[in-house]
Amino acid sequence: MTIAQQLEKLIQDFQQQQPLRVGSLIITVYGDLLALRGGAVWLGNVINLLEPLGINARHVRTAVSRLNKDNWISPHQVGRKSYYSITDSGKRRFRNATPQIYAGPRSDWDQSWTLVILPDNKNINKDIAIKELGWLGFGRITKGILAHPMPDMLTLELTLDGLGIRNDVIILHKASHELTSSSALDTMVKGCWNLDELSEMYGKFLERYRPVYQTLSKGDIPEASDCLLIRILMVHEYRKILLRDPRLPDMLMPTHWEGNSAYQLCRDIYQLLLKKSELCLSTMMETETGPLPAPDKEFFQRFGGLK
Repeated sequence: MTIAQQLEKLIQDFQQQQPLRVGSLIITVYGDLLALRGGAVWLGNVINLLEPLGINARHVRTAVSRLNKDNWISPHQVGRKSYYSITDSGKRRFRNATPQIYAGPRSDWDQSWTLVILPDNKNINKDIAIKELGWLGFGRITKGILAHPMPDMLTLELTLDGLGIRNDVIILHKASHELTSSSALDTMVKGCWNLDELSEMYGKFLERYRPVYQTLSKGDIPEASDCLLIRILMVHEYRKILLRDPRLPDMLMPTHWEGNSAYQLCRDIYQLLLKKSELCLSTMMETETGPLPAPDKEFFQRFGGLK
């Protein structure tokens, strides 16, 4: 298939997803395309960008309204145009998610653990705490004890602060499993994280995007607008998987883990699409003060370094 045919197939696969979560897609757009280019854009640009994916203006406006209520983005009116910018809360969420999406496999584990203990305390809603820490990759050993081998400690503390329970929980950092048998450790990992389901999701991603890479690597790079659409669809699908991935160190993962292959594939396709997709962004997007700013230097650190 040509790259145009492959893009058409990607769009068809996207449209068959039910329910079609437009808000989640817009978060991908802001996180991948806009967060490091000023974080603000005219709503009409977002509508025009997503129209080829079968998303109409009404769906975009409805989703944007919900994201505003959830404090992801906020509107600013200039004349008859509405511009939406990332809120401080949204920036914090994107900063927390960025290491998960664009960072590679983790091989530098010191074989210690961070445990978060949730005491029986009226200030702690354990269900909410478990859910929020789950987004950070923590696995539940019991309802009152969660664990992760390599958490982002600053993000953990900010999350606990946001929940208002930082001074109520017990955090054990650098806990050793030296006296634990390998079989018991393996059983705990399998009990805390559903790696089989995650492996299946990565497998589907590889099956869908390997042909795209093969075509692009032969020099069949489409026009800039199509490069941007492929990038959005790929990062969106990859991001949805990463939100479920605890990003455990390689030592704890199965041999030939599909997640490592998916990372490499996503990185390689991203690099091939980068120049034209960024050019398209620069020409089609506008802020209330003019063209979209150039990418921040942090942008080029994604996937271990973009060229």
